[in-house]
Amino acid sequence: MLCVVRSATTLHRLLDALPVFAGDHRVTVTFTLVPGSRFDADAFAALEGAGARTIPWDEAVTRHHDLAIAASPNGALHLLRPPLALLPHGAGYGKPPGLDPARLLRLGKPIASLHALAHPSQLARLAHASPAAAEPAVVTGDPTLERLRESLPRRDRYREALGTGHRRLIVLTSTWGPHSLFARHPGLPLRLVTGLPCDAYQVALVLHPNEHVRHGPFVLAQWLDPALRAGLLLARPHQEWAAVLTAADLVVTDHGSTALYAAALDLPLLAACDGGGELIPGSPMDTLLRTVPRLETAEGTPLAGQLDAALAAHRPGASRRLAEPAFAAQGRALDLLRAELYRLLALDPPLEPPVPEPLPDPVTRPRPVAAHSVLAEADGDEVRVERRPLTAALPPSGAHVAAEADRAALRQVLSAALLYRRAEAEDGWTARALADYPGCRTAAVILPDGRCLLRVRGGGLLSVSPRAASGSGGRVRPDALPAVLSAAYAWLTRRPGPPPLPATLRCLAGPLTIRVQLSEAAGGTPPGETPGEAPGDGCGGWGSAPARA
Repeated sequence: MLCVVRSATTLHRLLDALPVFAGDHRVTVTFTLVPGSRFDADAFAALEGAGARTIPWDEAVTRHHDLAIAASPNGALHLLRPPLALLPHGAGYGKPPGLDPARLLRLGKPIASLHALAHPSQLARLAHASPAAAEPAVVTGDPTLERLRESLPRRDRYREALGTGHRRLIVLTSTWGPHSLFARHPGLPLRLVTGLPCDAYQVALVLHPNEHVRHGPFVLAQWLDPALRAGLLLARPHQEWAAVLTAADLVVTDHGSTALYAAALDLPLLAACDGGGELIPGSPMDTLLRTVPRLETAEGTPLAGQLDAALAAHRPGASRRLAEPAFAAQGRALDLLRAELYRLLALDPPLEPPVPEPLPDPVTRPRPVAAHSVLAEADGDEVRVERRPLTAALPPSGAHVAAEADRAALRQVLSAALLYRRAEAEDGWTARALADYPGCRTAAVILPDGRCLLRVRGGGLLSVSPRAASGSGGRVRPDALPAVLSAAYAWLTRRPGPPPLPATLRCLAGPLTIRVQLSEAAGGTPPGETPGEAPGDGCGGWGSAPARA
């Protein structure tokens, strides 16, 4: 059997369908790359990564095969000798070229012996446009959706692999071309990742594979660098995009078919683009974009409230109903496709039913954010912390800068009121940091066991111990510990004298409530005797300078 690859995208579609042959030693799969696509640059690498055996196109059109399958009608497929099966290329066929009879016919006859479609409405549309092109068409469902459905029980695993934790995962999905989200709103990823509290939200971007091929990883990383440094996750184009989608809490989309997969998973959706006239009126994608709420993206328009409103307004089943006109035979797609392909092979299919391959765990992790702008409001022993990645803009009034001393940029370190580092031991670093950076009010070390040692200028060494966290299985994630330090900083620096210790605080960070025990550290310098500071050097004791929290 010959798999005909037009691009990396079509290869991935074929790989989603190949479980129909799993376990059958009678079927040997060979791959070839049909020439002519401007997006074939990554196809060879993708084939090699899949461990596929390949043959040149010139050899493929002369060698005997019992069946050829492809996920795109483009290219000189009429030169192939075996029967050809065309599989779905994308969800919904919302753009005019998707079911264009001119691409499906050669000299008035179908190029394929089987044209597998995902929904009866697609078959009706094709039959209306060209009865000849519809002659080999059969509704079998969508194998890619089957993988997504099969992977739903792994959602928590994917979120763990992505480092999402208790946060809401907001996924931006973009097709390719001038009317895509990425082309129309290139600054939206940065606006979201810097404008949303990072203890409540995680932001990921799913780009069409053609964007990865056309621009390459270097250019994409360069364009997205500010957002990536602020914690944006850029999903890889094969499998990982689908795992990220499965893990999502809300999807912001354009007119790309990924939106229909998100709807089929019943995820809340916001539309950021209308397709710019590229959509067929009345198609499932057109209906979806006209139905879901619109994200107002004008500069200066708050975004967090729109996301929260969409999440609150979502009702179970509402999105799934929007996807029903695009996907039929859900749960049976591989069975139906297997029956049709084995019919063409003139073989009895194996008795063991085909099983969709679950998506692997994502391997891409966002870059750790090294500096934050922090608003911390203390009310008694309760401190509410709201952190955002620090950008070139000045922090808002009343905020303090918290920076990881050995990872943040120098300008961030110099402007930080709270400096911290992760280390095996404190070893006097907090006193040295306060001596080296006169603008710093507080320095802390995060130890491997999650306990922190903190020193306020003019005070002694304190132990900061997170005791429990609601919403995270009773444990405090390492990425939440800087929020704990900001809460301790705000509570300690608001008072004119030494704090009453021991003390227990409640740190509210996003949906988390963390109990924090503050006490004098064993063997630490007593308050008011910070090493390296002479009495009367202007530090003046606890909280003598205006608090920046």
